[in-house]
Amino acid sequence: MEREEFLEVYRHSLSHVLCKAVIELFGKENVSYAIGPQIADGFYYDFELPRTVTQDDFKAIEDKMKEILKRRETWTRNEVSKAEALEIFKDQKFKLELIEDLPEDETISTYTTGDDFIDLCRGPHISNSEELLNVSYKIKSVSGSYWRGDEKREQLQRIYVYAFPSKDELKKHLALIKEAAERDHKKIGPALDLFMFDETAPGMPYWLPRGWKLFNALLTYWRGVHEVHGYQEIAAPQIQKKELWETSGHWAHYQDGMFVLPGESEDGSDTYAVKPMNCPNAIKVYQKDLHSYKDLPIRISEVDVIHRREKSGELNGLFRVQMFRQDDDHTLLTEDQIEDEIDDILSIAGEIYGTFGLTYKAELSTRPDDFMGDVALWDKAEASLKRILDKKYGEGNYEINEGDGAFYGPKIDLKMTDALGREWQMGTVQLDFQLPLNFKLKYVAADGSQKQPVMIHRAIFGSLERFIGIIIENFKGSFPFWLSPVQVGIVPIRTEHNEYAKKVAEELRKAGIRFEVDYTDKNMKEKIKTYKNYKDPYVLILGDKEAEENTVSINIRGNKQLHDVPLAKLVELCRQMNETHCLDVIDTID
Repeated sequence: MEREEFLEVYRHSLSHVLCKAVIELFGKENVSYAIGPQIADGFYYDFELPRTVTQDDFKAIEDKMKEILKRRETWTRNEVSKAEALEIFKDQKFKLELIEDLPEDETISTYTTGDDFIDLCRGPHISNSEELLNVSYKIKSVSGSYWRGDEKREQLQRIYVYAFPSKDELKKHLALIKEAAERDHKKIGPALDLFMFDETAPGMPYWLPRGWKLFNALLTYWRGVHEVHGYQEIAAPQIQKKELWETSGHWAHYQDGMFVLPGESEDGSDTYAVKPMNCPNAIKVYQKDLHSYKDLPIRISEVDVIHRREKSGELNGLFRVQMFRQDDDHTLLTEDQIEDEIDDILSIAGEIYGTFGLTYKAELSTRPDDFMGDVALWDKAEASLKRILDKKYGEGNYEINEGDGAFYGPKIDLKMTDALGREWQMGTVQLDFQLPLNFKLKYVAADGSQKQPVMIHRAIFGSLERFIGIIIENFKGSFPFWLSPVQVGIVPIRTEHNEYAKKVAEELRKAGIRFEVDYTDKNMKEKIKTYKNYKDPYVLILGDKEAEENTVSINIRGNKQLHDVPLAKLVELCRQMNETHCLDVIDTID
């Protein structure tokens, strides 16, 4: 049996054991059980119970599962008719609803564990509980869920369980989970005063002063890279009439994800929508002038705020928000420029991800079921992207995700791996023959005829909010010097050292180095602790000796210290780290 199949069968089988354990502990008459699938690191089961399950119950449930496994019960598969299934599960309302939804002639399978527990399931499963005796498991948590994901239906309790083939694998996974919890951006971000959320604007982050400095440092770096490659940045309206979104196709394909502002006219002509995408804005800018083939490619970048409606249960810190900024670009070009342009985009992606020490791989997503446009154009676009990927990475050295393209064109997704080995879909490069057609875009070709340009949609970070959440966790809040919100904290030992602190601050300011100074008469150790808690790379200690010799003493993040460092040397060191975007904080002085 392949490992993935092994995990699926064993985890799914354990979910039945969990269900049986809960029934035995709470009483059959008190338990309505719903579904219990296997997931990436274990499984869960949903229940309606007479009381809330707490952490105090975890050991009792785990012990009952162990007791059930030691009984070495036989698992029996039976095929029954719909009528028979309705009779078997007549006291289980969730199972009854699932059965009622099946066709009348459906052959339904059940699994019986021992003599007293039966579940509705397609399987496959183990043949005897003995097979699970060496599998390691541990209850992870209990959370609320709605039956069939419907907020108007019954609220259930979902018991999550980690499950692995061996104690060692479970132990390693728990260590990884612990490390991930320590890196959780939803804890680190607010602790470092980077961002906050408020219930009056769910899923819409407030960027605090320190967080906004980090955000702008990231954006300044991004702009510097793109300027070299000939990108032009614009800003555009946040709200537009629905007719724009009808032409683009978003109204038909994405309306549920948009914030709509209905008007008063019967024909809806005064209905507006808050933009969920930037592409129509780039098109409007392109349409402003008549373009020649000599002008192409035209690269139109935009980092405006966009909004997308999400279900409240799907919001997740900076990872899943309703308001964010995306490092969009929409490039209009000729067909024979496509391969060179995308090759350049992938080079930019490699440079930017490399700056953060992040590796990535490419994935090609092809035509979805709800595609817009002509199949022949789609085939042509997909063939172009395959040639590009074959050339860039070698044939077969990328994944193909069938049916996951955007509704207007196929795409290349760029997936990064972080310090915990987690994979994140970040950048995207989308080839689009459809929107230029919808908006009747033209350029004057070399022979004087008018031709339709091709559009490339692309982003490197994707959502900047999401990317910042990822790097908060990747760096555990200890950012590279060039990205740190405050790079240098300045601590005068006593108030009489404030004048020298002002001189140091001015030198840092002139060099474009971000700093904060604590001029108060608080205890020196208290001042230092504040900056260390913020994980600022350098904390400068300024006393009599430093003021007299025009030097600084430095507490470096990680507790190393440097003394008698000339002020000019410090400034040059900081400038060097900013210019090179190095990952490390320099902790030695030549």
